[in-house]
Amino acid sequence: MAEPRAESEPLLGRFRGGSGGSSGDCPPGLLTCRSVQVGPDGVALQDLCINQAVVFIEDAIQYRSIYHRMDASAMRLYRWYYSKGCQRVLNFTIFLILALAFIETPSSFTRTADVRYRSLPWEPPCGLTEGVEALCLLVFLADVSVKGYLVGRAQFQKNRWLLAYLIGLIVSLVDWTVSLSFACQEPLRVRRLLRPFFLLQNSSMMKKTLKCIRWSLPEMASVGLLLTIHLCLFTMLGMLLFAVGEKDEEQDKERLAYFRNLPEALTSLLVLLTTANNPDVMIPAYSKNRAYAIFFIVFTLIGSLFLMNLLTAIVYNQFRGYLMKSLQTSLSRRRLGTRAAFEVLSSMAEKDRATSEAVGVNPQKLLQVLQRAELGSSHKQAIVEKVYSHGSTLLLADEFQKLFDEIDKTVIKEHPPRPQYQSPFLQSAQFLFGHCYFDYLGNLIALGNLVSICVFLVLDSDLPPEARDDFVLGILNCVFILYYLLELLLKVFALGLRGYLSYLSNVFDGLLTIVLLVLEISTLAMYGFPHPGWKPGKLGLLSLWDMTRLVSMLIVFRFLRIIPSVKPMAVVASTILGLIQNLRAFGGILVVVYYVFAIIGINLFRGVIVPPGNSSSAPCGSFEQLEYWANNFDDFAAALITLWNVMVVNNWQVFLDAYRRYSGPWSEIYFVLWWLVSSVIWVNLFLALLLENFLHKWDPRCHEQPLAGTREATYQMSVGLMFRDILEEPREEELVERLRRHPHLQLCR
Repeated sequence: MAEPRAESEPLLGRFRGGSGGSSGDCPPGLLTCRSVQVGPDGVALQDLCINQAVVFIEDAIQYRSIYHRMDASAMRLYRWYYSKGCQRVLNFTIFLILALAFIETPSSFTRTADVRYRSLPWEPPCGLTEGVEALCLLVFLADVSVKGYLVGRAQFQKNRWLLAYLIGLIVSLVDWTVSLSFACQEPLRVRRLLRPFFLLQNSSMMKKTLKCIRWSLPEMASVGLLLTIHLCLFTMLGMLLFAVGEKDEEQDKERLAYFRNLPEALTSLLVLLTTANNPDVMIPAYSKNRAYAIFFIVFTLIGSLFLMNLLTAIVYNQFRGYLMKSLQTSLSRRRLGTRAAFEVLSSMAEKDRATSEAVGVNPQKLLQVLQRAELGSSHKQAIVEKVYSHGSTLLLADEFQKLFDEIDKTVIKEHPPRPQYQSPFLQSAQFLFGHCYFDYLGNLIALGNLVSICVFLVLDSDLPPEARDDFVLGILNCVFILYYLLELLLKVFALGLRGYLSYLSNVFDGLLTIVLLVLEISTLAMYGFPHPGWKPGKLGLLSLWDMTRLVSMLIVFRFLRIIPSVKPMAVVASTILGLIQNLRAFGGILVVVYYVFAIIGINLFRGVIVPPGNSSSAPCGSFEQLEYWANNFDDFAAALITLWNVMVVNNWQVFLDAYRRYSGPWSEIYFVLWWLVSSVIWVNLFLALLLENFLHKWDPRCHEQPLAGTREATYQMSVGLMFRDILEEPREEELVERLRRHPHLQLCR
């Protein structure tokens, strides 16, 4: 069945090939962007075509799919949905429903998580968090409804993410109804496990990252199988080597702690694989016979140094292609969106050019599109300047595509011009105080301030408060703060107020100086000027004097300004800053994993860690002796901290032993699974992404900097542009064929 005209207008009609016959033109009577050029209907259709081009350009900028409805009402809804306000509401809703885990039963509103000192937490009344959750679910229901309408029924049924989104909402609403029917006393809330999915489905980068992880699992499983064989083999060898007879049981009771039976031996060697219990697990046997050390050394060499690092190499090798594939997909979406806009605009030929063989975009039409499109002002200005440089010449497809490469460049804002002084003396002073060496002097003074504070902290650490004399430090603080104030005023004189505020480092220094000045004046007003035997008294938790010293410690951040001056350090720093944006998807995946495991841990281990009766006789190194009582799953915040401590794998054998004793041997499965997901899979994927970005960043071609004063010197490359030279440009035939498959556009060629 043919789709309604409202969903397919405007139909792109223009014959691009052939010998000039009419066989390739759109059928007679078919409404296209070039069908009506005069009258009210023509104006409305032209406006519709302009809006379609605007939507395609915005899709290309944001790397969104263009396969959605293109009629006037749908485009208004589409642009409203992807507006900043609407997306902020949706993001806040996701944050809100995830944050409910801290408030709802079991509440995390206690001062401490230690079971010995924790008071009864505040529990919200039934219906409070459920009401907030209902509002969030209604927002998500509206979200999936809008997405379903925009992509159309056929596309909705093919999209597994949207189908899973709808199923998750239905299950959550059913579970929410069950909660109210049980007066919020139900033992299990399934919908809490589904909440991270709302975060996952809302991020295209997280979906791509999850797909990369899924594709990497088979290769990781092969190494995991080798690790399992290695672990089982050495467990059997250990059981045979360290098996103790009845006559030796008394003298070898230490060895029995690690190889008492098969499960404990397997656990001991699994922990040794992470080196968390090394050399503890080896010492009992090694103290009896030094030859036993060979067993543990060989196990560690093969397992930790070879197989685990081999796993990292395999993950990197697999993920390396997936990062490029993700960037390739983004490039294809960019090119497809801009090509769709080109097809729409090129079909809007002027009446006097209706029979022309030239295929291109009228620059004036493109300028109309750019005025309506949601685009950064600097990028829009750069594209507009390039459009003006073409004059009235039609823009061909390649020229049209290259215009939008400006979007991948971050414009470096120029600093305002310095004030112009007539006096030679003022000009010399301006040159002196605006020079970089004046910044170096400020860094040196800040270092002296930092050293003086540290020295007095060390000297006063062994003295009781009543024996301390803060006279010298008080004088030094006054001197340093006066210098900071003088430096601020001199820089404002040299650079001008706008020029001074255009540097973020100056803004940070200025705020610190103002805060320090206010605190210093308050201290002097309250305690008087420093004098021998001067001891500023304490008022509340921190005195003004202590607050001044704490703020002074922030002066150390002034030294971050030296990073751009050292080229190798600047490359490393820029790489780290550039990684932050790319790591957001990995951070989101980690949030999802943490959330799910925390909820599962609460349902499995809530209340199993009980306050001790007498822990003075607990074995050395045990959960009780180390006083790990705050590491529990009694509330969501405590569960997150416990999972973090296990992920670090330092002393994680203590957690395995404690939860095995308090809740049963099957608890080890939970912690081993968490170790596999967090420390093995996620950390290795993180290293793969880190290596990939660093290797490309350290490529000599990436170190080539444009000459100062050139146009290119005012831009910085994005990650997509940095890798553009190794990405494959989509072929024109491929783009046209994909446009032909658009369910709501008809390309007549």
